[in-house]
Amino acid sequence: MSEITGRLAELERMGLGRRLRMVSGPQGANVLLDGRPVLLLCSNNYLGLADHPRVREAAADAAMRWGVGAGASRLVSGTMTIHRRLEERLAAFERVEACLLFGSGYLANIGVLGALAGAGDTIFSDELNHASIVDGCRLSRAAVSVYGHRDLGALEWALRRHGRGRRVIVTDTVFSMDGDVAPLAGLVELARAYDARLVVDEAHATGNLGPGGRGAVAEAGLEGEVDVIVGTLGKALGSYGAYVCASAELIRYLLNTARPLIFSTAPPPPAAAGALAALELLEQRPRRVQRLKANARVLRRALADEGFPVEDGEMPIVPLIVGEPDAAMSLCQEAIELGVFAQGIRPPTVAPGSSRLRITTMASHTRAELELAAGVFGQAARRIGLDPRSLEPGLPEREVSIAAVDAEAPVATTVLAMASEPFDLEREPDAAGGGTPMAEAPFDIERELAGPRAA
Repeated sequence: MSEITGRLAELERMGLGRRLRMVSGPQGANVLLDGRPVLLLCSNNYLGLADHPRVREAAADAAMRWGVGAGASRLVSGTMTIHRRLEERLAAFERVEACLLFGSGYLANIGVLGALAGAGDTIFSDELNHASIVDGCRLSRAAVSVYGHRDLGALEWALRRHGRGRRVIVTDTVFSMDGDVAPLAGLVELARAYDARLVVDEAHATGNLGPGGRGAVAEAGLEGEVDVIVGTLGKALGSYGAYVCASAELIRYLLNTARPLIFSTAPPPPAAAGALAALELLEQRPRRVQRLKANARVLRRALADEGFPVEDGEMPIVPLIVGEPDAAMSLCQEAIELGVFAQGIRPPTVAPGSSRLRITTMASHTRAELELAAGVFGQAARRIGLDPRSLEPGLPEREVSIAAVDAEAPVATTVLAMASEPFDLEREPDAAGGGTPMAEAPFDIERELAGPRAA
């Protein structure tokens, strides 16, 4: 037996073996999974824009105009007009001075953290931050202080004792596996008090929170108070790639120092054009965000009715924490057999003993689909001998505990009515509740490249 064969066998014994599942067709509410029709409840296509006709058309048009690939890195010949226009629109959307596109959220987090901190500096990172942040901390060569999840007292204790050189606090705003929200106001206050830069990743907040879906920073009323906002084009905006928003000076600094930007091919023009069209849809149709929140409430209440320990709320990420990897995968497979797909999530993505189904709803789901899915999860759990009432509850969305800091004691650091009919992507209700044909205003790349339209 080779070393690799042995390691693979050990992963299987631990219940951690993985394989790829194949989805046929676009990322809609219903897909073919390995040839089987299922209701999809684990996509990050929160607003249902990945398969929207205007987004598809924009990407196809861009492929014909600029080709499929950018051909070079941003600093060589890979920066095209479509990239620049998307950066301008994203900066306006986030209400900051400047924006810089990256190939992915992973590359953006590695690039930002590596540029802002290095040997002799300190990064303070929430213990449940995404793996891209964790790896960015490691690769930066800075000292890393991991503070307890959303624990401002633990963070302040760490800032008092472990800060040296440049200081960077980094956090997700919405945590991807639990759907809870970082205490942004407290983080801003601590960053000011201890002369630290604050970097936030809005990957799962854009399109979900804030006025017009502009994220958790906007919802908290902290626009202009956060040093760096990292966002993604591959979730609510339905495309691929990522962006970093900050002051013009800081963006110019990243352009010169962020290695993943300097040494990676620029994002493909079709992905940039698709994201630009999706951003326009988000701005024109904010009711899509309200639809997502309403769907989240329907799903959460239906799961609670099945006995699952799920709190009411508006976050579309809902964890069903089973415990052991084998149990999570058994629940996943049983639900697939009954026609619903939510992927089982196991270590190292989540902590040992907290394997789960990570359920996500989209704006394109209907009430009937979500209520059906909740019933399927309840039935699937009982079939494998799990009592939904015995599962561990997920973390509250908004509960934030600001612990009093003992200077001597060590602290661990290491809605709207739901429509019953399908969501019509071509006749989405506007803010006043009426129907407006979206096909009347196709995405116009020439208009977008011309810059802001006259009032």
